[in-house]
Amino acid sequence: MAISTYSELKASIANFLNRDDLTATIPDFISLAESSINNEIRHWRMETRAETTIDSQFTGIPNDWLSTIRFHLTTSGTSSLNFMSLAAMQNARAARNNSTGTPTNYSLNSSQFEVFPTPDGAYSAILMYYANIPTLSDSATTNWLLSNYPDIYLYGALLHSAPYLKEDARASTWAALYSAAVARVNTASSRSTASGSGLRLKIGSY
Repeated sequence: MAISTYSELKASIANFLNRDDLTATIPDFISLAESSINNEIRHWRMETRAETTIDSQFTGIPNDWLSTIRFHLTTSGTSSLNFMSLAAMQNARAARNNSTGTPTNYSLNSSQFEVFPTPDGAYSAILMYYANIPTLSDSATTNWLLSNYPDIYLYGALLHSAPYLKEDARASTWAALYSAAVARVNTASSRSTASGSGLRLKIGSY
């Protein structure tokens, strides 16, 4: 059976489990799988670019943000914002009496980015980050992951079904298939992003 839409995925999960009484529960298995998937997959299709303006100590984080790839200022050229732990930033801020200037560092503070020094003006910035994979639903019936790697959704949902159905014996099977699928996707992404690199043969001297 082809798995290219949300409804087809739900039907396939029911078929694998050989159950026709889980209509209300299967969407929960899929949601739990999506949580695991977002934590474990890093694919180039998840890379997202956001332009923002930094003009205060705190800047909002995109709603679909998972992790930062690169954060840099674009005002008067390009300069990177380097990650700093929150404790180190607080110490640096205290040592410099909370002075203002061009931001050079950022940290995560609750649901916001905190920059240091506090900006002395408005700075344009670009955030490159990994975004959540779009969630499946009855109205959002597919996404790039389901279209290209349906086995991840299938085995991920089946894995989360095992505790609910008290099928501990099958959990290890679903876990192994899911882990292999995740590894395959991550490896494929790494190969794709490196495929344009030329190889050079270096001959040592004698």
